Formats: sequence, structure tokens, C-alpha cells
Amino acid sequence: MTLTASAKPVSPRPSAAHRTWRTLSPYAYIAPFFTLFAAFGLFPLIYTAFVSLYRVELQTPGEMEWRGFGNYTALFDDEIFWTALGNTFTIGVLSTVPQLVMALGLAHLLNYRLRGRTFLRTAMLLPYATSVAAATLVFAQLFGRDFGLINYVLGLVGFDPVDWQAGTVSSQIAVSTIVIWRWTGYNALIYLAGMQSIPSELYEAAEMDGASRWRQFIHVTLPGLRPTILFTVVVSTIGATQLFGEPLLFEGSISGGISHQYQTLGLYMYEQGWGFFHLGRAAAIAWVMFLLILVLVGVNALIAHRRSRKEAGR
Repeated sequence: MTLTASAKPVSPRPSAAHRTWRTLSPYAYIAPFFTLFAAFGLFPLIYTAFVSLYRVELQTPGEMEWRGFGNYTALFDDEIFWTALGNTFTIGVLSTVPQLVMALGLAHLLNYRLRGRTFLRTAMLLPYATSVAAATLVFAQLFGRDFGLINYVLGLVGFDPVDWQAGTVSSQIAVSTIVIWRWTGYNALIYLAGMQSIPSELYEAAEMDGASRWRQFIHVTLPGLRPTILFTVVVSTIGATQLFGEPLLFEGSISGGISHQYQTLGLYMYEQGWGFFHLGRAAAIAWVMFLLILVLVGVNALIAHRRSRKEAGR
């Protein structure tokens, strides 16, 4: 008797509509994101560049007069613009450098087995969860000239009261303090996550070689955190360039003080657009800020790339 193998069932070929859906379905899943990005991200960016080439007033937005790069040239001839640019850089340095250094130290402490680590990590996010308005109003009271807690403490140790809102350096330090308070815990948790991703074998090997905790931090933790540090530097740089809420609410003035002593680029843009109603010039400021962020991020990336190439060639 001859045995014949049973024939395997042949699966039907997918239809053309099914094949088309299989091809397009990945794009359909990501389409909502790109739709929202195009509507609320790309279109405003392009439209702002378009408006920056015209004279547009807030009272009559439909009347547009072509100026070309006139808004930009007028901007660069404005002394207050350069003051705001310098203030943005100064406040950015005063807030970013101490903030990241303190965040790195706090993350290093939280990386050890401490009691109440979960509570401490949660408490780190409380300043970040606090609204900008609430935090700034509280700090404005703390830095009050006559009844502020900061001046009271300074008086206890023999210093004269400081008019924090009137002085250039003092007002910038006060605004930077608000930024440091709000963002240090956030960056500390980012550093903590990066530290916990470093293999424990590296610390064990360093400990066997007799390295102290400080040397382990310098030669193991910092090299392992280099990508995370670069990320926080870039994000903090972008945030410092766009700083707006803290200087606006510190005294409640869109001019950033009587002599613009702590007016940032974001506050200067708001003053031009919604204080003086020059929407075209405000759009030009927005694009200058955007290009400035691109330059700063590119410089950070270039420095990190050269450093990594230098270490790889050792």
C-alpha cells in the first residue's frame, strides 16, 4: 500500500487592501504626533519667521508692512536688547552652574543606602512641582528690602540690608536663586538614575585597588555620567535662554527693573510684543532666541564630541 503525505493547507494570499494597510499602519500610529507637532510646533515656528519680516502691530494684526530684515537691524541697534542678552547670559551662568553642581552632589549622597531614601527622592521633586508663580512670589517676599527674611538674617551677622530688586548683581542673584531652588532636585534625580546605571563591578574594582570614595566619584562616577551631564547642560542652557516667569513675577514689571537690570530675552520679547504692541519685532526676538539656542546646543555637542574623540585616542 502506498502512503501519501497529507497536503498542507495553503494560506490565502493577503488582499491588496490588507497589504496596503500593513505598509501604512506604522505611519498611521505615529500620525497623531506629527499632526499635533505640525499644528502647534512647526506652523508657529514658520509663521513667526514670516511675521518677523513685517511691521505688525497688536492692535491691527491684519495690516502688515514689509520690512525685510528691518526688525532684526533695529533689534541689534537697540541697547536694551544687548542688556537683555547680557542679563540672560549672566543669570544663566549664575543659575545653571551651582544648580548642576549641587544636583550632582545630592545625587551622589542619595546613591548610598540611606534611611528614608524614598522620602528624600520624593521631596526632591517638590520644588519642581511647585508653580513658578507661587515659588517666585514667596522668594520675592524673602528678598524684600525692609521685611525680608534674607535681610533679617544678614542683619544678624552684621551686614546692612540689601535692596535685592534695585541692584544689578543682587537682583540677578535673587532671580537665579529661584531657578536653582526649582530645578536642582529635578536634575539630581536625573543624575541619580544615571549613577544607578553604572555597573557596580567598576566600584568594586576601584575599592579593591584602594580608591577612596572621592576617587571613585572622580574616576568612575563622572566618566559614567558624561552623557547625562551633557543632557542636563543642554536642557539647562535652553531653559536659561527662555527664562521668563521668574524675572516677570519677581517684581511684577515687564521691564525687568527700573534700569532693565534683570530683564531677560524672554521678558524683552514680551515687553516688545505685549507692552509696546510690536509683534513683528517680538517675532524677530523669538527667532534670535531660537538661533541662539541652536548655537549654544551645537557648541556643547561639539565640545563633548571633541572630548570623546580625545579620550578614545588615548
